[in-house]
Amino acid sequence: MKKTHNYTCINCPLSCALELTEENGEVLEVKGADCKVGQKYAREEFENPRRVVSTTVRVEGGALPLLPVVSAAPIPKALVRDAVRMLSKLTVNAPVADGQVIYPDILGTGVDIIASRPLP
Repeated sequence: MKKTHNYTCINCPLSCALELTEENGEVLEVKGADCKVGQKYAREEFENPRRVVSTTVRVEGGALPLLPVVSAAPIPKALVRDAVRMLSKLTVNAPVADGQVIYPDILGTGVDIIASRPLP
C-alpha cells in the first residue's frame, strides 16, 4: 500500500514543501523539491532522521553554572531524548575549552558531545 509523507526542507531559505511517496518502506517518489538537496533531505528524513543535540550541562568551579554543549554531528532522532537525559545528569569541572569533548561517543553513536564555548 502506498503512503505519503510530508516534509519541509530546511536546507535553504526556500523551505520547499516535500511530498515523499513510499510503499513497504521503499521510496517511490519525492515531489516538491526545487533542487537535489531537497530530494536527498526527504529521503534521509524518511529513512534515517538525524538531529543535532544542543543542551547544557552543569559546571563545577566555573564562571557560570551551566555550559552549552552540542553534538559534533547529528545523531539518530530516536536517541535525542535519551542523550539529553544522560547529559542532564553530567557535571563537568571548569575550566573548559571551546570544542573540548565533554562526552565521547554518546549512546554508542560515534558522535562526541563538545563544549560550544570556553568557560573559565
